[in-house]
Amino acid sequence: MSERPQLIGIGYRLLGSLSDAEDVVQEAYGRWYALSAPQRAAIRSPGAWLTTVTGRICLDLLGSARVRRERYVGEWLPEPVPGDVDPADRVTLDESVTMAFLVVLEAMTPAERVAFVLHDVFGYPFAEVAGVLGRSPAACRQLATSARRRVRAARTPEPPRARSAEVVRAFKVAWEARDIEGLVRLLDPQATATADGGGVVNAMRHPITGGERVARYTIGITGRIPALTLRERLVNGRPGLVAERDGVVVSVLAFEVDGDRIKRIWAVRNPEKLRPWN
Repeated sequence: MSERPQLIGIGYRLLGSLSDAEDVVQEAYGRWYALSAPQRAAIRSPGAWLTTVTGRICLDLLGSARVRRERYVGEWLPEPVPGDVDPADRVTLDESVTMAFLVVLEAMTPAERVAFVLHDVFGYPFAEVAGVLGRSPAACRQLATSARRRVRAARTPEPPRARSAEVVRAFKVAWEARDIEGLVRLLDPQATATADGGGVVNAMRHPITGGERVARYTIGITGRIPALTLRERLVNGRPGLVAERDGVVVSVLAFEVDGDRIKRIWAVRNPEKLRPWN
């Protein structure tokens, strides 16, 4: 059972969903306990066995997830996790679990994603990754190299967390004051905002690009959703905001800050993805 937190961490990074990760780990343990006592005793490393099974289940799910997401209403974003959950019970929070990183993982093929997460994030040797993917260690090395290039191409150097918190706080203050000029100053001219409503709640179907357009849309939200309360929270380990209405979290916002400006905003509004916040 000591393997459980790491297995959930692997599942979350591979699937972008904490609830799906927990289901996968439950399935892996179900398969472990379905073995006979002699079969379990013959396994030299239960942790490696559970990791392999978890990886294979995730690999199968990633293939079907692409089909489901093609039918998803609007943009699909990873499920955000509170930054103050107990990491021993849920997901260890580090750079590899930020929203920016998870969005990059979404652009990878399932095989690239598995090879990269298992090797580069969790340090498994390619010989073990090969057992999950059913490919040679050399092929897995190439997959991880390709994934690494994607990460490098998309990565923006994040300022220290304290500086990011200052920028996000200033954004909150300007939003509450409906100060559109203040918001524009805080947003990169090419800033992008993406929302995920899943067809369950109202949300923009496509990303908005341009600092001024993002600022005007943000101000417009206040008019469409009255009595909105904004609170500063850690989102996937980085400074973010949650929007509450009548004490219920209705949106979680993650930010990518570049220097003194916000480069990207991801707003998750799908209630199914906000359960850990409520």
